Amino acid sequence: MKNELILIIGWVAAVQGGLGAAGQQFGDGPWGLLHKWWDIPTAGYAVILVVGLAIALTGEARKRGRS
Repeated sequence: MKNELILIIGWVAAVQGGLGAAGQQFGDGPWGLLHKWWDIPTAGYAVILVVGLAIALTGEARKRGRS
């Protein structure tokens, strides 16, 4: 149960980071939910994307190793 929750958090963080960075680069402002609460620069969104991917991929590897 704990691993699945970490996996979901990682994917959600990666998606929010990707949406924020893409919106700032290609749109008129960041997309997703994080910009409603905080003013994050594009580099910050990129860091959120990378950290989220690292967490999600680690969770996926653990899930595969358990099976």
